[in-house]
Amino acid sequence: MKLLKLKLKNFKGIKDFTLETDGKNVNVYGENGTGKTTIFDAFLWLLFDKDSQNKKDFEIKTLDENNNPIHNLNHEVEGIFEVDGKQITFKKVFSEKWTKKRGNATAEFTGHTTDYFVNSVPVKKNEYTEKIDEIVKEDIFKLLTSPMYFNDHLHWQERRKILLDICGDISDEEVISSDPTLSKLPDILQGRKLEDHRKIIASKKTEINKELERIPIRIDETQRSLPDITSITADSGKVQELRKTIQEKQQELARIESGGELAEKVKQYREVESEIMQMQTKYKQGIEAQVEIKQKAIENLQVKWLELRQKTTVPATDTSVLEKSIEDLRQKWYEVDSQEFSQSDICPTCGQPLPPEKIEEAKANFNREKAEKLEQISEEGKEKRALLEKEKAMYQDRLNQAGKAKEELKKVEDEIAVLKREIDNLRTANYFNPELDKKKQELEETIAVLKSGNTKTKEKIQQEIQTLQSELNEIESAKAKIEQYNAGMERIQELKEQEKSLAKEYEKLESETYLTEQFIRTKVNLLESKINSRFKLARFKLFDQQINGGLTECCETLYGGVPYSGGLNNSARINVGLDIINTLSDHYKFQAPIFIDNREAITKLIETKSQVISLIVSEKDKKLRVEVEN
Repeated sequence: MKLLKLKLKNFKGIKDFTLETDGKNVNVYGENGTGKTTIFDAFLWLLFDKDSQNKKDFEIKTLDENNNPIHNLNHEVEGIFEVDGKQITFKKVFSEKWTKKRGNATAEFTGHTTDYFVNSVPVKKNEYTEKIDEIVKEDIFKLLTSPMYFNDHLHWQERRKILLDICGDISDEEVISSDPTLSKLPDILQGRKLEDHRKIIASKKTEINKELERIPIRIDETQRSLPDITSITADSGKVQELRKTIQEKQQELARIESGGELAEKVKQYREVESEIMQMQTKYKQGIEAQVEIKQKAIENLQVKWLELRQKTTVPATDTSVLEKSIEDLRQKWYEVDSQEFSQSDICPTCGQPLPPEKIEEAKANFNREKAEKLEQISEEGKEKRALLEKEKAMYQDRLNQAGKAKEELKKVEDEIAVLKREIDNLRTANYFNPELDKKKQELEETIAVLKSGNTKTKEKIQQEIQTLQSELNEIESAKAKIEQYNAGMERIQELKEQEKSLAKEYEKLESETYLTEQFIRTKVNLLESKINSRFKLARFKLFDQQINGGLTECCETLYGGVPYSGGLNNSARINVGLDIINTLSDHYKFQAPIFIDNREAITKLIETKSQVISLIVSEKDKKLRVEVEN
């Protein structure tokens, strides 16, 4: 596509100008303010209703010396193009609409109209737009007509998508085959997408970290529940010796107490005593099981306590800036509202009285502008008030959440205290069976009566048995504490082994994380090399290295290693933009006229197949001057 001719009439200050190009490259000279950029604005407005800054709402009308629109003018742009060897003409006329209302002698301004023409034939707007779309879509055309559009007007995600559309993406298989260190990655992924597996790794690492935080708490709780055995000894040989001695004493006592009824009563007594001891043993075992359950419940509550403690702290919020801004808007509204219309009824130029309709028109304009200002201030005030209320509501919500957390924290502390009291009560409780104890006491009394004949001898032996039994009980109690201590130490060792296992699993996940990041880096290098090979000057950075070693997507244009958005001079920016246009033109198989503003800063342009219209600042040219290149 080539531009053959562009006519402007009453467009942004240019009353009448024709740009003759005959489809060739042209240079347009003029000092600042003569309308060079206006030519580019007119070109884009003719096709897409926007200016060179991609703005749709811009001033088209010609203004007077007071910066007010000159009324009753038609604002026209006409372009003659050559598309695939055929000429086509587009024309747009932007006009004011004046209507004489019933009962009024003069017409009033009621809006604007735009008329559209294709090859001098009037058409509707949608027909006009469809005709242009048949030639080229707006988004593609703007990429091909302005060297600055790709880098200055597109979001980086849009730029990245265009580059990938042009050059194509790189498959995971290509990336893995290019780097031997990634050979294990398919087995690790097991058919999952890379990003999905990275999410799984992150989730597992989070769970492992939580578990690693809980283990020291559990170890500490177990250590604090261990009995003190520093001064305790439990000699198993001594236990056997005491039991043997007690048995001998009991046999001796039985011989003394021999007799039919006495032997039977003693036998019954031993059976009852054995039954009581078995029940006591079962009772103690049940107590310890309950204690262990409550200990674990305390551990879980302590973890929950730590989590809730963190939620009770709420940083203060500062709304003074918003409140000050609202107060300033309120004062501004009062200032605008207090303004009154004031204008002399004498023309400052000729000294004649102004017509009443002129004064009324000026007054109407003043009231309309004043109302618009007040409405704008009110809307801004409402927005800031809504923002202030939202901020206060969010802060109150955080306070409410903190309050709930404190209440729940108190409940957790109460639950822990209750459990600890229950544990203390369990450990101090003793087994008691009234029926067996009563039966035992009755047997003791009966046996005592039967033994009254050998009381002194039996009392001595019984005292010896009692002393031996007391010593045996002390040793067995010490043995029980040692067993409890050993069980606790085994639990601590289990927790430490679990901690080592979790740490090993975490290291494995870190290794997998490194492989996924290496995959991304390799893909970055391959993808950037593939894309950059399609351009002569431009280079593209598609990923950004993070502080934590990760990579995030981006799209930064580089030239000679210098980012387009930082430090690149105007000449380099334009040539890089032309390089991008050349590649895009080849991809879309379409050339469009290229407008280059501030062309005077460039000593040499790179070659391009497209028509180039250069806009050059020239102080000696007070009016626009056009040179057509041979």
